[in-house]
Amino acid sequence: MAEPPASLSGQDVGSFAYLTIKDRIPQILTKAIDTLHRHKSEFFEKHGEISSIFLQKGMEAEKKAISLLSKLRNELQTDKPIIPLVEKFADTDIWNQYLEHQQSLVSESDGKPRWFYSPWLFVECYMYRRIHEAVIQSPPIDDFDVFKESKEQNFFESQESIIALGTHLQELLKTIEDLDENNLKNEFFKLLQISLWGNKCDLSLSSGNTSSQKTNIINSLEQFKPFILVNDMEHLWSLLSNRKKTRGKGTVSRVDIVLDNSGFELVTDFILADFLLSSKLATEVHFYGKTIPWFVSDTTIHDFNWLIEQVKHSNHKHLSKCGVDWENYIKMGRWVYHDHIFWTLPHEFCAMSQVAPDLYAELQKAHLILFKGDLNYRKLTGDRKWEFTIPFRQALNGFHPAPLCSIRTLKAEIQVGLQPGQGEQLTASDPSWLTTGKYGVFQFDGPL
Repeated sequence: MAEPPASLSGQDVGSFAYLTIKDRIPQILTKAIDTLHRHKSEFFEKHGEISSIFLQKGMEAEKKAISLLSKLRNELQTDKPIIPLVEKFADTDIWNQYLEHQQSLVSESDGKPRWFYSPWLFVECYMYRRIHEAVIQSPPIDDFDVFKESKEQNFFESQESIIALGTHLQELLKTIEDLDENNLKNEFFKLLQISLWGNKCDLSLSSGNTSSQKTNIINSLEQFKPFILVNDMEHLWSLLSNRKKTRGKGTVSRVDIVLDNSGFELVTDFILADFLLSSKLATEVHFYGKTIPWFVSDTTIHDFNWLIEQVKHSNHKHLSKCGVDWENYIKMGRWVYHDHIFWTLPHEFCAMSQVAPDLYAELQKAHLILFKGDLNYRKLTGDRKWEFTIPFRQALNGFHPAPLCSIRTLKAEIQVGLQPGQGEQLTASDPSWLTTGKYGVFQFDGPL
């Protein structure tokens, strides 16, 4: 089999990877530093109320974290060599081994990976891991999430659209038992599309600035349809509906969702997951989130639980009913949350069976895996300079734990599985089509 193409990287001046490293990542770091400054009084209240010793520790911790993040920003902007992690954490050794591997690939005279010349996927993941290192090196504020404020703001600013989704779901559930197969399929497709376009709300794309959903997304689905470049929703319906018809009583039908953004997008994922159980297309849904704050808005266990609590305590009856139901699904074991350090490593997914065999084995228990968002797509396909027409299965490079589907709006210069000429036509009519989140895909790999 031919060697896969080169990785996307910042050495291609003017590329999205280059602009991310040059502009977006420094902006995200600046915003993280500003957040630590603004929360100074909170640290002092939390850690300084017992004695002057704790007050001193709170002040020192805030200064240390800011100093480490400022140093990181300088390293990036001056294209310094990428250095090993120093603080002991569950994944430190794996990260440093990966960095050694990157060093072995470098042809420059000093033999050290640098920000603009190393694979974009690696350096972007490394930057977020260094943010985490700066915080965990600064007790007693070592559990502080520098992105929490932005994630919660996204949720609160999207309230109108979230209420519309909650109302739609509760009205749908009243009649779901009476829907014929065709109507059930139409509702499934509608909620899949809502989950797709929910993926537009990505704070890492907007450099941590507001990225909320302020309009009712349900009313926009028809006008968004032409922007779905690969539409494998029929495969998802066939797989789940056939299993529903043929499975015996008490047999599990499991859908796994590898989450992307918290806030509005997570609500759309929960709405879809609720429908899967209520329609009996699935008997359980497993969610995968991140162990540490990641790519600004990615979902952690705190974000997952916080959102359910917010929805449950909403003063809107349909929304609060959703929250009560979702909490019950968790108590009953019909919704299960997992996290794993692999999701915040720089490895592409084809390495999962070697690097995280326990996670790969867990995914193999699913009957369908939905991978949400752009970072998951980049890791599925290796973040490489593939031709647009290369089959999705080929780009997966042997990663097949179970039938899977990428549900993603495009925010990186990588897309495979298109029809001949489709990518070129898009480039001619809309030069930035790969990076704005305007276009989306449902891209399936599994038995057809």
